[in-house]
Amino acid sequence: MTRIGRHWLTAFGFALMMAGCGSGTAPGEGGNAPPILRGPAAENEFTPLELEATIDDLVAEINETPREPMQMTVLLKAVTGFFQPIAKGAIRAMGELDVTGNVLGSPEPPGDQSRDMELQNGQIEQLLMHGDEAIGITPFGDANAAAVDDAVAKGVHVVTLDNDLATSKREIYVGTLNESSGARAGETLLAMLPSAPGTVVIHGNADPTWVDGALRTQAAQDVLEAAGYKTVVRQATWSDEGEADDVAWMKTQLETADPPAVGLIGLFDIAYRCAMAAEAAGKPELPVVTFDFHPRTVDYMRAGRIRATHVQRQYYQGYLVPYILYGIKNIGLRATREILAPRMVDDSRFDLGLDVVPANKTDAYNDFLGLIDASQ
Repeated sequence: MTRIGRHWLTAFGFALMMAGCGSGTAPGEGGNAPPILRGPAAENEFTPLELEATIDDLVAEINETPREPMQMTVLLKAVTGFFQPIAKGAIRAMGELDVTGNVLGSPEPPGDQSRDMELQNGQIEQLLMHGDEAIGITPFGDANAAAVDDAVAKGVHVVTLDNDLATSKREIYVGTLNESSGARAGETLLAMLPSAPGTVVIHGNADPTWVDGALRTQAAQDVLEAAGYKTVVRQATWSDEGEADDVAWMKTQLETADPPAVGLIGLFDIAYRCAMAAEAAGKPELPVVTFDFHPRTVDYMRAGRIRATHVQRQYYQGYLVPYILYGIKNIGLRATREILAPRMVDDSRFDLGLDVVPANKTDAYNDFLGLIDASQ
């Protein structure tokens, strides 16, 4: 058995346990299908009311047309950690739509990107063999573009989420826009800094092959450097072994920076390492701003070591994609885009926005995630 086959079976078995999605409407019964019914939105200050209204508008339009059965898959890099709320959102949406579907992803965090791109391409090929009509995918990089294009050429609808793949023929991207989110995070930290000059340590991405990570990092740098600060970037590494290296590198920068370090910003889900580095350097008072809502980030926020974080609404990424794929099939791509227009920044990118969570709102935001069953 090939390596791709082993990875696929692991992911497929996990998905069968998780998904349990709708059985789908039998062929020929589309016109008799009951209307889609969504549960009420959570009553919380963090509920994205505009997003909820957009989904309601899409559902209302779909319910006006005879519904067709559909088979779809949401293919994630992983189904744990950062990706777990995405999986939960997708599973819930598929259940409400009563489609035949699965959420697939590795039970392990992403590892070697080149290997994982190869594995993901093999998974797309197998989904086509299984008769999927639509795929939502968190791509690893441009090497996935050919596989996505092949799926589209075979009539399969493809929507990307979390990471975009603008070089491909995917129809819509759903997620955070990295330029604006990186700039927003830079502005959050900027409001906490003393007057320039000073050095800001960035836990980000300087590898141009990961376009989204590079765009987010550069946008944060641009905001801070325009305000007169020097920036130094640590290339984030996601392995457990990489944690010690990340912290040691940032600690050295904090101790030796010229001009002196005045703050830290982390742009991905392992951004809590910035707080670890500040403590290791004996500078826990430095302002730290992060991304996402990793449990360790939450702990540092409660301890006052991280002052704010930026959450990418992973649950809504997963929840929206099945609805968009179902809309494209049932009412068409153009009509679906028109309904999504309030948050479309161009013909193909849907801006999910960010939740900016200050440390004093940590528990309130955690309560919100509990209400929508999206805790990480």
